[in-house]
Amino acid sequence: MARDRDRPLDLTPATVLDWRERARRRLPRQMFDYIDGGAYEEATMRANVTDLGEVLLNQVVMRDVSVREQSCRVVGQDLSMPVVLGPVGLAGMFATRAEVQAAEAAGNAGVPFVESTVSICGIEEVAGAVAYPPWFQLYVMRDREYAEGLIARAKAVGSPVLVLTVDLAVVGARHRDTRNAMVGEGHSGWAKVRRALDLLSHPGWIGRVAIGGKPLTFGNLEEAVPGARRPDDFKDWVDAQFDPAVTWEDVAWVREHWDGPLLIKGILDPEDARRAADAGADGVVVSNHGGRQLDSVPSTATALPAVARAVGERIDVLADGGVRTGLDVVKMLALGAKAVMVGRAWAWAVAGGGEAAVTRMLEGLRSDIDVALALTGRRSVAELDESSLYRPGSGPE
Repeated sequence: MARDRDRPLDLTPATVLDWRERARRRLPRQMFDYIDGGAYEEATMRANVTDLGEVLLNQVVMRDVSVREQSCRVVGQDLSMPVVLGPVGLAGMFATRAEVQAAEAAGNAGVPFVESTVSICGIEEVAGAVAYPPWFQLYVMRDREYAEGLIARAKAVGSPVLVLTVDLAVVGARHRDTRNAMVGEGHSGWAKVRRALDLLSHPGWIGRVAIGGKPLTFGNLEEAVPGARRPDDFKDWVDAQFDPAVTWEDVAWVREHWDGPLLIKGILDPEDARRAADAGADGVVVSNHGGRQLDSVPSTATALPAVARAVGERIDVLADGGVRTGLDVVKMLALGAKAVMVGRAWAWAVAGGGEAAVTRMLEGLRSDIDVALALTGRRSVAELDESSLYRPGSGPE
């Protein structure tokens, strides 16, 4: 069998991993590795995929599944299927105004798009281009005044949900970024030459993104770093904003400025989930940041059931990490999630083919979910639970 990198580019992408390969060929290595990589030895990043792959669905037949329903309601929002395009930083470096393209695809599919604080396109640009305002992802910053301003901007454009990321008190070591001179010695002369050669070896990317996608700045942070002209110009300010002194009491500060639905993202521990509920969150996202923070922590598929048991009756539980197919979405729901965030999947797709590719990726997830519902004997995603999973020795349902 041909290896992924040997697949002809003229073949029609059929899966998320096909879009990953298309993205790998189109992007400079430093950009692709930023999407594709994880922290330290990437054990947790791999486990997100392998552990979810080892979860088996319980196939049952001869049930009336002539009508199948994927719509659901999560933190007060109606979704056409249990999928959310999660926040991805720097996405506008992967395709021309990528956040806008992905948000348009999401809106057309009836699912939310989450705008990252460190997006290239600012929230006003994204909201102004789509019919459904994006959800907004925020960090608890040291500069609380600027963070308050970001919350106000999200409210002003009609963002319906705030996603507070809490697993970035410090930044995990991402060795691929170091090797690509994006961190560490990245400002040395030779490192700059290597990065420049990497970019110049991808003239298509230069035309589409570096030239056609300008301005390549962090649209949500331009007021914080006046005069910045490229993402590197924001790096020192962003790195200084992650606050290791943040506690659960800081959620009360967020609540002072945001009265809409609040999701807390970055939860793996059931007690942390209880504290999030006690602090006034409407939901949590079981997440290890895609394996990009602390390595050797549980995969989300491993951590999800305990969190769902702890707070699933009180608040909505979402999950991310390792989702590559609609079958993975169904597995996550059976493990206790109400909906699933996907990040790398849409980043690969938008890099590989823009809005049309994100649309096709979402259509693929929807089709997979539909098949899985039918062949597990379920008529709606609301019926998915642990009995939808095959347990060795348990026999048929």
